[in-house]
Amino acid sequence: MFKRYAKDAGASASPVVLTSSAQAAAARAATAEAEARAAEAAAAESRELKRRQRLLQIKVDLHRRLLETLNLSIIDKVPESELRREIASIAREGLRDMGMVLNAAEAEQLTQELMDEVTGLGPLEPLLKDETVSDILVNGAHQIFVERRGKLVLSEVEFKDNKHLLRVIDKIVSAVGRRVDESQPWVDARLADGSRVNAIVPPCAVDGPLLSIRKFSKSPLSIDKLIAYGAFTEEMAAFLQAVVATRLNVIVSGSTGSGKTTTLNALSSFIANDERIATIEDTAELQLQQTHIARMESRPPNVEGKGEVSQRILLKNALRMRPDRIIVGETRGDEVLDMLQAMNTGHDGSMTTVHANSPRDAVGRVENMMLMSGLEMPLRATRAQIASAVHVIVQVSRLSDGSRRMTHIAEITGMEGEVVAMHDVFRFKRTGIDGDGTVLGQFEASGIRSHFAERFRAWGFDLPNEIYTPNRKLG
Repeated sequence: MFKRYAKDAGASASPVVLTSSAQAAAARAATAEAEARAAEAAAAESRELKRRQRLLQIKVDLHRRLLETLNLSIIDKVPESELRREIASIAREGLRDMGMVLNAAEAEQLTQELMDEVTGLGPLEPLLKDETVSDILVNGAHQIFVERRGKLVLSEVEFKDNKHLLRVIDKIVSAVGRRVDESQPWVDARLADGSRVNAIVPPCAVDGPLLSIRKFSKSPLSIDKLIAYGAFTEEMAAFLQAVVATRLNVIVSGSTGSGKTTTLNALSSFIANDERIATIEDTAELQLQQTHIARMESRPPNVEGKGEVSQRILLKNALRMRPDRIIVGETRGDEVLDMLQAMNTGHDGSMTTVHANSPRDAVGRVENMMLMSGLEMPLRATRAQIASAVHVIVQVSRLSDGSRRMTHIAEITGMEGEVVAMHDVFRFKRTGIDGDGTVLGQFEASGIRSHFAERFRAWGFDLPNEIYTPNRKLG
């Protein structure tokens, strides 16, 4: 049996004292009172649940009436204030016909929810407007989790049923020219603001449609903000500025939700505004701030299975577009070959992201993608291609307390026999965890001077040697 440790594990047990009849009666009374309170709370919760379900049904009925009454073809042309008045009027008539009476606050909330149904994404709209929410995870109609400050919590928002949820999913994916149904039960899409969307519907989704939305901040996280949040230090930022400005090729590595795209966006701020940047993504989500950007997005096959435009096709095409740099949002397949070729043939300063748990794993991941592409190349030649093309790997991680940290900045220095040679320049050293669950640790230099120090100096970035001092606490 697992032994649990407690603060009072060594304290001696209190002696057993026999209670009198009066004490027993008092104990029974206290128990009865507690049970009565629990029963009252359960009854109140049941009444609230029934009330919410009733209001949800009313909203669905009113939404159906709105669809029958409103001219949907001109909704986009009608001022919001006028549309709200019309919806409120139709809602009042509907409530009167149903014999329902709502107070002013409930009526206003109902009108807003109906506005969201007609012009937005229904129950998801309040979550999309909530700036504290970073992820929305829908597991069927009645279970919606959100991520706040790195922690998942169950929200009170829900859909009427799975058909209601499917209508919202269809509204999202059709807006970007994609589809999802039984023949194509999964889809990657995006919202108008660039937020990433993934949906899976039955039969692949067993308990109802699954919808995941990775929200994007309206104001992209800058280098200064990430430093303030403790994602990395000023010394690490200065080093990364030199890396990007001197056109070294970078891979940002990390697990799902670790902040790879956020880091890539931040690093791109170090690119000069007079460079032509070509971006290639499965779903467009990069938020670069430069003027000269050629954005491209892959396209899935149509109903007949034709018309697919893969990232690899776009990457090959990008090479003919005279880019100074190429940024691939995420490398996950055979496009890795063309990405490495681009890095090796004049498009230095290119960047991409991969899913991996460490810089060494990132190299292995790229190697595996090259092998899975069907390219018949000796293993040593494959690794030599990686060592020649990739200069720096930035590892980002989401820690157990929900915080994101840049845990490694590693350099690839070439080949040592059959192995790609690499070393850390900076790293995050975890030292423990406090009583609130916050991860404790510090950023430090490894003590190894950058392999590209002379390149930095030649390009005008003369970083002080002190930042490489071994075990020196940074920040």
